[in-house]
Amino acid sequence: MRIFGRTVDDQTRCVHYHTEEDVIAIKFRCCLRYYPCHLCHEEESDHKLQTWPGSRWAEPAVLCGVCECEMSILAYLATTLCPSCGVRFNERCAAHTHFYFQTT
Repeated sequence: MRIFGRTVDDQTRCVHYHTEEDVIAIKFRCCLRYYPCHLCHEEESDHKLQTWPGSRWAEPAVLCGVCECEMSILAYLATTLCPSCGVRFNERCAAHTHFYFQTT
């Protein structure tokens, strides 16, 4: 799976977010490309980001950087662990969900 952005390893960490638990990439609705974060998208894309509407949260749009499991937005938001390999995701990412998913 190709990950766009300024990654620093093969588990989707980037120059902006690179802790042990920063191991997801998000498929951006506007371009359907996986990026590690909204800052990577902003730096590399030539368009504004679009958030995923709640009506499309069942679609696969989150990628585990450890095992490459694609999960739906609903599945990702419901857990802090990858449903496939069990790696822990960064719980602080919840503060950034409004960049990716429509929350209102």
